[in-house]
Formats: sequence, structure tokens, C-alpha cells
Amino acid sequence: MEASDGERDRAEPSSRGPAEAEKRPAALARLRAVVSEPPPGPARPEFWRSPLRGPWLTAVLGLVLLVGVTVLFVTGLLSYAAYNPDLSPVNDQTPDKGWLGFYLFSWPTSPYWLYRVNQGVHVVLGVVLVPVLLAKLWSVIPKLFQWPPVRSVSDGIERLSLLLLVGGAGFEFATGIVNVQLHYIFPGSFYVLHFYGAWVFIGAFVVHVVFRLPRALRALTYGRELPEAGTEEAAGLVSPRPAPPTISRRGALGMVGLGSLALFVVTAGQSMGGWWRRTALLAPHGRDPGSGPNGFQINKTAASVGIRPSDIGPAWRLTVRGAGRQVVLTREELLAMEQNEAALPIACVEGWSTSDQLWSGVRLTDLAALVGQGTDTPRALVESVQRGGSFSSVVLRDNQVRDHRSLLAVRVNGAVLSQDHGYPARVIVPGAPGVHNTKWVGRITFGEPT
Repeated sequence: MEASDGERDRAEPSSRGPAEAEKRPAALARLRAVVSEPPPGPARPEFWRSPLRGPWLTAVLGLVLLVGVTVLFVTGLLSYAAYNPDLSPVNDQTPDKGWLGFYLFSWPTSPYWLYRVNQGVHVVLGVVLVPVLLAKLWSVIPKLFQWPPVRSVSDGIERLSLLLLVGGAGFEFATGIVNVQLHYIFPGSFYVLHFYGAWVFIGAFVVHVVFRLPRALRALTYGRELPEAGTEEAAGLVSPRPAPPTISRRGALGMVGLGSLALFVVTAGQSMGGWWRRTALLAPHGRDPGSGPNGFQINKTAASVGIRPSDIGPAWRLTVRGAGRQVVLTREELLAMEQNEAALPIACVEGWSTSDQLWSGVRLTDLAALVGQGTDTPRALVESVQRGGSFSSVVLRDNQVRDHRSLLAVRVNGAVLSQDHGYPARVIVPGAPGVHNTKWVGRITFGEPT
């Protein structure tokens, strides 16, 4: 008996349903296969053929960076504290720093070499770690091209931290090295850029360590033998089609170590100062300080910051203010005051430092006494005749002002200060960053700066 049209319409869907149901999973499977199949190029594991890459090598390099970056961050925080950033807005003009600019402690004046050692370690270690950083990035580069790019929420968080980690590391190391070379090409203040870059980098670094440290420790226990490609232990680093080896993993680590040692040899001398500076082949060139009593390193010359002869000539005066009083001194009157001596180095944020130089001049406490400040000498605002520019003025903390070695120096090593070293008078404070030893001083205000 022939079925009616209505019955045929109801029957057709049920007859087509099983076939279509079978086709859908097959189509979805093909789609998943297409999506999961990495595109040609670096996203495919066989693209990377080095037989050296593996969890052990990556773990060793990573642990070296873990220690090194931790030391860099701690010395960076100490360097930030040395600027007495809470004495804002003069000492620290970082915009919107919020809680990131937290106050550590008052920077001490003893030992007087503290900042010199801290900044020397910070800069030299930063340069020495460059080969380790490059080797570490080389060892994990297949992971940067993993496919699919994000596999889960936790994987997405780690990938984002990796992007910030690699970008932050490149930014911090590159800007730091350029600053060491006194090559000020930044689109703004190096101080501010390095400050924010450091926090981005260290945040990503902490996240990365949390995710990867357990795996790195396990990789060390496996030893140098490479796990099979594609296994969990291989961590996506072992090539499924490695090329013949030309050097061992131990030899590769040795090459990285030799690179770091070479950079140490040609860099560390600028932090040691004195004779050792001759070995600092990577120190800025074209800044020969000459010989004689004033023959030691400078960053900025008088001409480079716009100091005119009239600014420091016979018409120069030192204005001392405080407690509602003001005293104006000529250079002759300054020289007529009791002169004291202090053997102190200069150490700058760029990592270079001088050996101890013998400075002579008037103690800051004696200048404070001229305007009625007693033994409780407060902080001081020191201003240069330099027109503008970073750190043309600085606030010294009360412990710095009261230190008997803190001078308004007029001579160095028995000779009158040269113009480039701050003639007619400059501040020299034990333990302070070089930029706080203000040159070409024109005014000192004791008390709360306004």
C-alpha cells in the first residue's frame, strides 16, 4: 500500500538522520585535525633540529638566571632607595608610581662605599648575564612557537607572562646597557622607563618561576640524557629529527660561561676605578678625563649642560637659606671659612666609579650654622646654576647633611676644581649616588624644601 505524502515527509527525516549524524563527527574530527595541525615553519617540532636543546640545558640556564635576576632586582631596589625617593618631588619625579615607589629606608652614609659596590654589582652582573639570557632564549625558542598557541586558561596565563618576560628582559637589559654607555636616546627619562620596566619584568618573572621551577628541578634529576621527543619530560624542547651534534651540552655551557667571563673582564674595571679602568674596554669612549688632580671620570661636562662663563665667574655667589635667614657668600668668603677634607669616591648609576679622591671644602653643618641651624641640622635642598635637566637640584636627608664628611667642596686632590668637576663649588656626600653630588652649586636651603 502506497504511503501518503504526509507519511513520506515524516519518514524522510528519519531515513536521512543516521547518515548525517555519522557525517557530523567525521567533519568535526577533520576540522579539529586541521586546526591542531601546525602550519609549516617554526610551529612544527621538526623545524628545530639542534641536538642540544632539552630540559636539562634549559633548566641549568634558567637556574643561573633565577639567582642572577634575583640579585639584580635586590640591588636595583637598593639603588632606588639610595635616591631617597620619598623626598619627592625633587629626588623622584616618577609619575603615578603609587605603591610601586614604596619607601625602603633612609640611605646611610656609612659605609661610604656602599652605593659604589651595590651599583657596580648591579651593572656588571647585568652585562655578564647577557650571554646566559641569550642562551636561555635560544634553548626555549621552540616553545615560543607552540601550536595551538593557547591550550588552556592556565597555559594562556603562562603564555602572557612569557610575552611580558621576554619583552621585559629585552627592554631592561637593552636600556641598561645603553645607559651604561651614556647614550641617552630614550624617549623620556631612563630613570622612569627603567623603573616601570623593572616591575613589569619582575612580575612576569615571578609568574614564570611559579609555573616552571618544579619542572626545572625535575629536569635536573633526569640528567643530561635527552628524553624522547613528544613525551611530557621532553617539554616540547627535544627535536624529533635532530641534526648531528657538533658540540656537547657541557661544551655549550662552557662557551656561555666564557662569554660571560669575557664581558666581566672588559666591563668590571669601570666599577673598580683607578688603574683598573684601563681594562674596561666597553666603558664609554671619548671621555678621557685627562691627567692631574682633576683627571678622573665625569659624566657631563659644563658645556654639555649649558654652564656659561658668567654662571661660574667672578659674579658667582652662594646663597645659603634656612630658619628664615639668608646669607650670600662670595667664593673668597667661602674659602675663608674652615676647610675640611674627606677621601671619597664618586659612583654613578651607570656603574662606573672613581677611586677615593681627596676633597676639601666647607662642611654642610658649618653652612647650616650660618643661618642658625644647630646640631639638629635638617635636610637640605641643593640647587645648581645648571639650567634644567634631571637632578639639577637634589634634597639631602638629615643624616647626609650631618655627616662630618659631607662637604661643599672647592678643591680636589689639592687643586682647584675644574669646571667639569663643578667649579666653583660642588657637594660631595659619602655613600650618595653621583648625581646627588651636585655640581656648580648656587643655593642651599636648610629645612623643609618647598
